[in-house]
Amino acid sequence: MDSIALILIAVLGAVAASILALIPALHIYNVAGLLILSAGALSSVLQPDQLAMLLLGLVVGYAMISTVPSIFLAAPDESSAFIVLPGQKWLLERRGYEAAILTGVGSLCGLAAIVVISPVAGEAARVLQIVVSPHLGWILAAIIVFMLMSEWPKSGDRGPSGWARFREAWTGLGAGLLTFLLSGLLGFIIMYRSVVPTEIAFQNLLPAFLGLFAIPMVLTNLIMGMKVPPQHIARSIDVTPALVLRGAFAGTLGGMFAAFFPVVTGGIGGFLAGHATAQRDDRSFIVSQGASKFVYYVGGFLLFFLPGLHLARGGMAQMTATIYTPDTPQLYFTAVAAMAVSGAVAFGLLIVFSRLAIKLVERIDYRTISIVTLMLLIGLIFLTTGFGGLLIALPATAIGMIPTLFGSRRMNCLGVLLLPITLNMAGVGPAIAKMLGLI
Repeated sequence: MDSIALILIAVLGAVAASILALIPALHIYNVAGLLILSAGALSSVLQPDQLAMLLLGLVVGYAMISTVPSIFLAAPDESSAFIVLPGQKWLLERRGYEAAILTGVGSLCGLAAIVVISPVAGEAARVLQIVVSPHLGWILAAIIVFMLMSEWPKSGDRGPSGWARFREAWTGLGAGLLTFLLSGLLGFIIMYRSVVPTEIAFQNLLPAFLGLFAIPMVLTNLIMGMKVPPQHIARSIDVTPALVLRGAFAGTLGGMFAAFFPVVTGGIGGFLAGHATAQRDDRSFIVSQGASKFVYYVGGFLLFFLPGLHLARGGMAQMTATIYTPDTPQLYFTAVAAMAVSGAVAFGLLIVFSRLAIKLVERIDYRTISIVTLMLLIGLIFLTTGFGGLLIALPATAIGMIPTLFGSRRMNCLGVLLLPITLNMAGVGPAIAKMLGLI
């Protein structure tokens, strides 16, 4: 099939994903998983390369538009949870539209960076794969150590002295460590003795992620009864080119790191890059998270199209690899062009859907929106994973509430992936699972 037709299919996928992304916490990987399971039945309609381009468009649309429910409905996934705090702060300051557009600007910057490096990405990825592959275990362990050590007392060096200060300082720190360990234990249970049926194992992490990240935010909004003030739809955004470039550089750097390394998500990549480049400004931070999320999702899947590399990073690439293997440089550069066109279309839709979301939150009580969102989340878990998924989501939600109640980082919930996989890479995962009675 010619390249123009493949690009149009990707654009169609981006438009479809842009609409689907508005459903709170509906991850595009769940939709893609159903498409891949139906690949045989769809073979008369979609050839393998067409299906791959459709999936690429889905990823592009989701990476751009998932910002809208994250900011306006507070139902983030594991990669966008980090923009919820500044995003919701801006929402309460009547600047939710600006926050959404700034995230989109970051995504556009990430897109531009991918296009620029695409001619040399293949050779660079090959060299990195050879150098890094033997060291993945200790690199992931170092990331975990840095995450936990960077959880700092929120009260600083002021306040009561003696045990009172010690207790106050370690409340947040202890909550962070507890969140990481409990989510890691949940990860071991999911990995070694999941209650989700094996025929839908590709949805295994869905209830855990919704419980850890999305449901606690919705419950918090519901309990607190947050009221959203009328939003200002600005004609320009309050950011300088220097702040955009700084945020885009940090986010792209973090997104590339996350796209290449297994288990590391876009949020973690953006967090690491933010520390490396000393991010302090909310505007720069929001831009960086938009860039990191886009490069993580789209860049990771684009690596899959590199001929001869066979590098499947991220859920979309791993699922697609079960039915299709790209094998020509032409298809890779067609994918780059499809990504660029689809990203531009998705950014235009981001502007439209952000305005629609503002009308929604202004006309409907936020508590009602939170109740409907919570019902959608529970329904999605039940429809995709059954009662077993609900059994996973319940303790995941309890763990996800710990950062909200004690002021620690929500990022520690990613222990659900980081802890079991890192220990497995170190060769001690099965022994620990046996000690826990899981095998």
